Amino acid sequence: MFEGLKQQRVDADGLTINLRTGGDGPPLLLLHGYPQTHVMWHRIAPALAERFTLVIPDLRGFGDSSKPAGDEAHATYSKRALASDQVRVMEQLGFDRFQVVGHDRGARVTHRMCLDHADRVEKAVVIDIVPTAAVYAMADRDMATAYFHWFFLIQPNELPEQLIGADPDLWLDHLTSGGAHFAPEALAEYRRCFRDPATIHATCEEYRAAATIDLEHDAADEGWQVECPLLVLWGDRGFVGRHYDPLTLWREKARDVCGAPLPGGHFLAEEAPKEMVDALLGFLNP
Repeated sequence: MFEGLKQQRVDADGLTINLRTGGDGPPLLLLHGYPQTHVMWHRIAPALAERFTLVIPDLRGFGDSSKPAGDEAHATYSKRALASDQVRVMEQLGFDRFQVVGHDRGARVTHRMCLDHADRVEKAVVIDIVPTAAVYAMADRDMATAYFHWFFLIQPNELPEQLIGADPDLWLDHLTSGGAHFAPEALAEYRRCFRDPATIHATCEEYRAAATIDLEHDAADEGWQVECPLLVLWGDRGFVGRHYDPLTLWREKARDVCGAPLPGGHFLAEEAPKEMVDALLGFLNP
């Protein structure tokens, strides 16, 4: 699925981050969402590799990257920790400054990276999210119905781990609507990775972090704004576009915001790859 890109493993402060890299041009970091892996970018990577040197990792806890056990404060899977991993990866590859595109959980990592490592990020793209703090602050029945997993995955005592582990394929099929939008090879990879109990635990911890320590970090940084140009994309048939005003919410968090909906639901890189490529090439510096 990634012809011409090299798979490798990079050390990031003692953890191993699995990734693919290749292409020609300035560095571009692509960060995936839940419950996927770096494979989610396979439909747009070929076109982007003509213009950029791509770095496409599995986030900590996902895919074939390291999956340390969680801690009581959930700091191990905070967006701050995940963002730091990727900055270290880019340093190891020789890139001190770069552009970044994040989808879903990867977009939340992107937001934190823009705040914690503003000197590293030239431009950023967030796909099909609004800021985490806004999601919790505006929670209502529709949000709790559509995003019920936000509240299920944060439950303690290994409850979600045990229940998901009983049938991880069923859980994955639910989250991906049966995999209708995915290439069979990609869906098989997501299933392979999600059958690992360590992945299930790590991804639950990442959601627990979002409901605890990530909100603490956001509150501490309440007055900060993303300084680099920010592109916001969302699906015109997805929950984010129906329920929120993405541009208004992001303009509260960033100084220079543009964006638009793309045709599709949540998994836009796989549902609308051509439109995604066009949007990215129209925004990113070549």
